Parts: sequence; structure tokens; C-alpha cells
Amino acid sequence: MDKNRKLIIAGNWKQNKTAAEAHDLVVGLKRELGTVKEVDIVVCPPFTALNEVSKLVLDSNIWLGAQNMSEHNTGAYTGEIGAGMLKEFSVRYVILGHSERREYQKESDALVSAKLQAAHGASLKPIVCVGETLTEREANQTEEVLARQLKGSLAGITGELMEETIVAYEPVWAIGTGKVATPDQAQAVHAFIRSKISELFNPSVAKHVRIQYGGSVKPGNTRELMSQPDVDGALVGGAALEVRSFSDIIKNSI
Repeated sequence: MDKNRKLIIAGNWKQNKTAAEAHDLVVGLKRELGTVKEVDIVVCPPFTALNEVSKLVLDSNIWLGAQNMSEHNTGAYTGEIGAGMLKEFSVRYVILGHSERREYQKESDALVSAKLQAAHGASLKPIVCVGETLTEREANQTEEVLARQLKGSLAGITGELMEETIVAYEPVWAIGTGKVATPDQAQAVHAFIRSKISELFNPSVAKHVRIQYGGSVKPGNTRELMSQPDVDGALVGGAALEVRSFSDIIKNSI
């Protein structure tokens, strides 16, 4: 963590929590984290709980995020949610290109780029996910894969907008598996990502961009991960579904 970049820790709830369950979780988080100012705290519930959570986080230190959005604002796109609809619920952040969407919904870098541009067009703060599979890692293709994803997914935006974009490094092999990159491994990849952003934009932009780590983040490994110079936060999955574990991750990062 560079003290010039504020830590950002976001909870991706994935396909979990009804509106009632979301209510209970956020009430607990507000109780535990109400005085935390050192970290940008973000919760990303499913679309069906955005309305409930938006009312609870109003005037709190917790930001609301969405897990996905359409590249189109309105139109004949059955099942899609546009940026304007998210803004209605005071959504501030949006996750784009998560590895699960890249795998199961076959989202391409070009589609992520279109969504990124739409998000910035609506003044949302995107969290763009990149990461390699276990097969790619074992074939020593990590840097090649990340370079391709970054170039494609971040295409079409200015350096100024890039500074308002968060990048989340998610080693696919560490998501939900209990495996986690060592702090040194995470730092090495985060430093590589920052170097690629410097190439794609410029060193000043790269210095300002926040890069999160995502991949089986837990209270016990948070402090060491967050102490790395190029790790600026975490995108948390399973551990974000409980008040205690998510609160402890945030407290251990300070």
C-alpha cells in the first residue's frame, strides 16, 4: 500500500443474500465499521438487494457497488441493467469483467471495454477484473494474459478516467479455492500491472491507480497482503458474506 493511494476493500456478494439478509448484514457492518475512515468500504449485493442496501448506507461510510452492468444504458436488451438504473439507487462502484462472467457468460475484453466506457459516461467508478487461470499460470503465461486483458479491457478511456478506475487482480486459481497468492507473488503481479498501466497511459496515471487483490482474502492474510507497496485493497468474495469476517478484513488492513 502506498499512503498516497487510499485503500479500497469491496465485498462481492455474488449470487447470495435476499433483501432481508442483505439488510441484516449491512446493519451489522455499519455497527462494526462506523468509525473507519482510512479505507473506502464498498458492498456489492445482487441487483435485487440494491434498493434495500442503498437506503441503509445513505449517510454512512459504506459505498454501494453493483456486480455488473450493461454496456447499453437503455433499449431492447432483455435481462440487462443499465448505468442509469444503478444510479437511481445511488450506486457508486461497479464490478466489470469478473472472472466468473468472463468464464460463464463468455465476456470478452472488448465487451468489458464497452462497459467501462459506459460506466465512466455515467460517472460510476468501475472495478475492472483481470487474472489468469491455473493452467495459464503453470504455463508461465501470467504476464502475457494480464497484458492482453489490460490492453483490451482498458481501451478507449483517457488517462484522467483511468485514474478513476480500480483494477482488481484476481488469480482465477485462488477464487473460492482457499488457495491464495503469497504476499510476494501478489506484489510481483501488482507491480507488473502497474507497469503495464504506465505503458498504456503514463507513469503519473499508473501511480494513482488503485489495484486490489482478490483471491481467498481472509482476516488472517489481510495484513500481510495489504502491506505490499502495490496492493491497494481487496476484492473479497466469501468472507464478505459475514459481518465478523468482512469487518475483521477491513480492521486488519488499517
